[in-house]
Parts: sequence; structure tokens; C-alpha cells
Amino acid sequence: MRLISARLGLLRDPDFGRLFAATALGQLGDRIVFLALPLVAIVALDADEFRVGLLTAATTAGSLLVGLPAGAWLDRVRKRPVMVGADLARALVLLTVPAAWWAGLLTFWWLCAVALVHGVLTVFFDVAYVSYLPHLVGRDRLVEGTAKLSAIRSVTAIGGPAVAGPLAGAVGAPATLVASAAGMALSGLVASGVRRREQRPGAGERPRLGRDIADGLRFVLGHPTLRALVLGDALFNLFLVMYQAMLLVRLERTIGLSPFGIGLVLSGMGCGALLGALLATGVSARLGQGPVIRLAPLVTCPPTGLLALARPGWSVWVAAVGLAALSLGGVVRVVAQSSLQQALTPDRLLGRMNATARFVSWGGIPLGGLLGGVSGSLFGAAPTLWIAAAGMTLSALPNLLNRPTGP
Repeated sequence: MRLISARLGLLRDPDFGRLFAATALGQLGDRIVFLALPLVAIVALDADEFRVGLLTAATTAGSLLVGLPAGAWLDRVRKRPVMVGADLARALVLLTVPAAWWAGLLTFWWLCAVALVHGVLTVFFDVAYVSYLPHLVGRDRLVEGTAKLSAIRSVTAIGGPAVAGPLAGAVGAPATLVASAAGMALSGLVASGVRRREQRPGAGERPRLGRDIADGLRFVLGHPTLRALVLGDALFNLFLVMYQAMLLVRLERTIGLSPFGIGLVLSGMGCGALLGALLATGVSARLGQGPVIRLAPLVTCPPTGLLALARPGWSVWVAAVGLAALSLGGVVRVVAQSSLQQALTPDRLLGRMNATARFVSWGGIPLGGLLGGVSGSLFGAAPTLWIAAAGMTLSALPNLLNRPTGP
């Protein structure tokens, strides 16, 4: 019993258990969106490569539009109500896609609008979520809390595509978004049951949005370790989204996989993420957070180029191993990086730090989507995947050049 209790750790805490369950439901919905929204464009609306890239850009533009003000505002309010409200609003927005489809009114531009609004709401949810965790578990248990939440996110990364693929094949990609909306709505309801609330942030001096944003930028970009972390993330995310913009195009149009087969490939990525979450705490403890952050892209990003060589048949599943390696390295790195970022940041700046880090790290993501679409139109999906794989590998450079990246 003691062994089981020790393994459960924070899961014995009822409030963390509720956040854990809400994370599972919300992430399941989000992973279904990750597969279903591009499939609506590719299969239901017959979008070309450039439009798929444009949709990817719209999905991720929220960080660029509201990332900095969101953090400044969230540092002055309680985080849990924001998480709950954002979840419920995202569910309502997603339901408009199947509604418009069934009414015969769905267009590509409507899909882009939904992607944009959903992305903006996701910014508020994510910044509130990562800023809330230290208040809920305490700084001394941040690594454990982050690893456990990463583990359940990884499980849903397996289950989401595994559910979405067959569901999209059976009822169509637009209708699949009903399941995604249900997951997010349930996530909001479960999160509303968390009883331990962080203290209301002190009123202090009169809030000024511009000054608060500048404080966040100054803190993150003025700290050598935080600056290297977010610049490395910015490079990685730009090329990752460039890769993702052509991933489904290659799997569906070039290799000819069905939605079920695509779901299996993406579930393999989830298996890598789950293994990464299970290994993250031990690997960071053994190697140190700094070496993990520096080495993960160099070791796990090059195999993603295998998909550019894949053809119908067994080679697709070999390439899927490369995608699983990418997810494994990504989760191990993110757990180490998130814990390090929050350990280096005082409580009063957590929201601004997380929002600034997200703004810098994710600010280039819409550009990555557009670059993926343009490159796919000009050169094809396979060369675009090669370029993106090389770019993700080189994202290690900022942290390699900044040696003191962690304990």
C-alpha cells in the first residue's frame, strides 16, 4: 500500500485529482480538434496545400494577438474561473462547425474564423493553467505535478487520434467536433469543482497594461536562461508547425491513408509522448534539466525526416516511429523546461512570464503554418517535411550557446 501511495503522490490530493481529470477531458477534446479540424478542410472542403497552411496559421495566431495582454491581465485575477470559462466558450465555438455543415453553410473562411477564436480562447486557458499549478501544488512539487499532467496529456494524445480517426471515418470530420466540444465542456465543469483557490492577487498600485507587459518582456528577455529557452522554443515551434501543416496532406493525399490510419499514426506519436512523460522526472534527475533541454532536439528531431521517404506500406509505420521519437523528446524537454521556468520566476510574475514565454515561443507559429503552406504549394509536401525536420533539430542552438541552462 505504501508503494501504491508513493506512486500516486499528488493524485491523492482531491483538488489536484480534479485538475488531473479536467486535463484528461480537455486534452482529449483538444487532440480530436488537432486531427478533425484539418480533416474538415482537406476532406470535406477540398482545401489545397496553401489553404491548409493558412488554417494552421489561423489556429495558432491567438498567441501573437493576445499572448502578452493575457498574461498581464491574468496576473491580476484568479486563474481557475478563467480556465473554466475558456473551456466552456471553446466548446460552444467548436459546435458551430458541425451546425454550419449540417445546414449547408460551412465555408473555409468560417472554419478559419472558428480556428482563430478557438486559438485565442486557448491562449487564456493555457496561460491560466500553467500559472495556476504552482499555487495548487507548491513550488517544491512542481516537477511531480508537471510530469503527472504531462503523462495524462500524453495518454490523451494516444486516445484522441485513436477515437477521432474512426469517428471521422464513420460520421465525417465535422461531426467529430461534437465529441471534442463535449470533452472541453466536461473539463470546465470538473475544473469548477476544485476547491482550493489561489489568493486574490493584491491590488497594489493601479494596473497599467503597457507597463505590466513591459515587465514580463524585460524579465524573460533579460534573464539569460529564460531567453535561451524561449528562443529555442520559438525555432522549434515554427518548424514543428511547418511540419504539421504538411503532415496530414502527405498522409492523406500522397500515402493514401484513411482517417483511421491517420489516427493510428498520430496515436503512435501519443505513445512516444506518454513514454516521455513517464521518463521525464527520472531523466531530469539523472542528467539535469539543462542537458535534457539541450540534447532532446538533437537526438529526437532528425528521425522525423523519415516520413518524407515513406511510401504506401510498411515504410509508413517505420516513419511513425520517428514521429513517436519526436513526441518523446518533446515531452521530456517540456517537463524539464516548464519546471525550470517556473522555479526561476517569482509568484507575482508567473502569469506575465508564462504569457511572455508563450508569446515569444509561439509568436512565429502562424508564420510556420504559412511557410508550410507556401513550401508545400511550391515544392511539395515531402521537401517541406525535410526542411522542417532540419529546422527542429537546429532549435537546440540557443540553449547550446547558453551553457548555464539549469541545475
